[in-house]
Amino acid sequence: MIKEVVNNDFSEVLAARTAVVDFKAVWCGPCKMMHPVLEKVSDLLADKAEFFAADIDDNDELVAELADSGVLMIQAVPTLAVFKDGKCVASTVGFVPQPQLEAWLSENL
Repeated sequence: MIKEVVNNDFSEVLAARTAVVDFKAVWCGPCKMMHPVLEKVSDLLADKAEFFAADIDDNDELVAELADSGVLMIQAVPTLAVFKDGKCVASTVGFVPQPQLEAWLSENL
């Protein structure tokens, strides 16, 4: 299950022991392709991480705050980021097919 980040509220992500965040946009074709893949992977790895999605246009203050604080610079979407104990430990940009996504997450969770 993927929870939506709304109103620039990132507190649930930061409180999670391990979180995967999909920074996306409704106008982004690769983001639309990524969503069903991430849904499947979130079900497979639900015991290892919490999964979130944040629309960059609806959460523009959050995106700016992450960049200004040096946590994560989102320059393209989709950007997937792994947070452990509130710190960004890995990120990748662009569509990732399910086998590669599972491998990347297994390395970073």
